[in-house]
Amino acid sequence: MVEVFFDYDSDIHCEFIPDDKTVNKELYLEILKRLRDAIRRKRPEKWGTNDCFLLHDNAPPHRALIGKKYLARHSVTTLEHPPYSSDLAPADFYLFPRLKMKLKGNGFVDSDEVIKNATKQLKDLSKNGFQECFEQLYERWKKCVNAGGKYFEGQ
Repeated sequence: MVEVFFDYDSDIHCEFIPDDKTVNKELYLEILKRLRDAIRRKRPEKWGTNDCFLLHDNAPPHRALIGKKYLARHSVTTLEHPPYSSDLAPADFYLFPRLKMKLKGNGFVDSDEVIKNATKQLKDLSKNGFQECFEQLYERWKKCVNAGGKYFEGQ
C-alpha cells in the first residue's frame, strides 16, 4: 500500500506501507506529521500561509478525531469527500492508473524493487500531468454538483 500526497506541481510526500502494517489512526497521524515536514521543505512558499488544503477519502484513519485535531491545530483545511466516491479521489482516477500502466508487465523480484520503480515513475510524472489531474477533479466536482450529489454511471 502507498500513501501519496501531491499538488498541482508534483508529489510532495509518498510512503509505502509494509504488507504487515495496517494504516490506523496513529500511523496516519505520523504520516501527516511527515507530510507537514515535506510541505515545509518542498513548498516553503506555502509554509505558514494557511494556504494548504487536504483532500483525502473517507477511510476511517482519515476521519479519526486525532488527525482532524492535528490538521486544525496546524491550519490545514480539509475538503469534504463524499463516501464511496473514488471518481472524486485524484489518486484513484488519475495517479494510480498512470503508475499501474507504467509498471504493468514488469517482473519485480521483491517489494523493494516495486517501491524503487514506483517511486521513479512518480518522480517522472510531469507538472502538466499533475495540473491535468486537478483540472479533471474540477470537472468531476462540477458534474457531481450539477447532479445534486447523486451517483451516476460513466464519466
